[in-house]
Amino acid sequence: MEQTAITTARPIVAGTDGTAPGEAAVRWAAREAARRDVPLRIVSAYEAQPGAVPGAQDERHLTEAVLDAAVVQARAAAAFHIRVEAHAVPGDPVTALLGQADAALLVVGNRGRGGFASLLLGSVSQRVATHAGVPVAVVRGRTEIASGPVVAGVDDSPAASGVLGAAFEAAAHRDAPLAIVRSYTSPVPLWVGDIPAADNAVPRAHAEELERLEQEVAPWRDKFPEVDAEAVVSPDGAAAVLVAVSHSARLVVVGSRGHGTVVNTLLGSTGLQLLHHAGCPVLVVRGSI
Repeated sequence: MEQTAITTARPIVAGTDGTAPGEAAVRWAAREAARRDVPLRIVSAYEAQPGAVPGAQDERHLTEAVLDAAVVQARAAAAFHIRVEAHAVPGDPVTALLGQADAALLVVGNRGRGGFASLLLGSVSQRVATHAGVPVAVVRGRTEIASGPVVAGVDDSPAASGVLGAAFEAAAHRDAPLAIVRSYTSPVPLWVGDIPAADNAVPRAHAEELERLEQEVAPWRDKFPEVDAEAVVSPDGAAAVLVAVSHSARLVVVGSRGHGTVVNTLLGSTGLQLLHHAGCPVLVVRGSI
């Protein structure tokens, strides 16, 4: 199993188990590492077998074979423009990935070995996305496309800054347009008996919400003038809107937690819906920048 020298740049870390989703995660991570000019570290976990006969084809040997193939795929996907290292880690895959504390980004496929084929999201992917202290990309849907916008889902919480920063960077790296989407609660029109009152509360609320979002986006437009960014507001639910637009996007960026969630929950309902149903990779951002 080939390894390169460890560099000082924070690597992108991809987890794989040799399945098709794991291979897709490796290829996506390799291209992302090339865009950012950082190393790629590929990690695969195996169940330690202390009593294995020396030289036998045990779990570690199988895992190393998976990693050797993954290194070849990664270099090919990134046109050999990245530095790659590979690690077989004893233990369970969630612990192996969460232990990569120096990662700039963790990348996983939406499913792995085991479980039920009908499930849209594997337990490892969900646990990593829920508990990691660094950004996590779950690679799903249309993983090989090079067209379509980057989409950012933001609310008015402090986490919006981190989402906007990551989304503008992702769009700039891809030379892609950026759509910034915010969902809001539409006011209930006033009624007098059976006749609606003359009131423009709904269009006024839409305009006010759009203006607030434009003000938040303005500093990022100044920082990334090369990115064609459009602000969009919708009275529909955030998860429904983002899942719908994900089918024509190349990446959706969301925060780890927005409004209306339990404080100690690291991934809100919108993020979970996307991880289950998005039509493209989803990047879950931690904190603000």
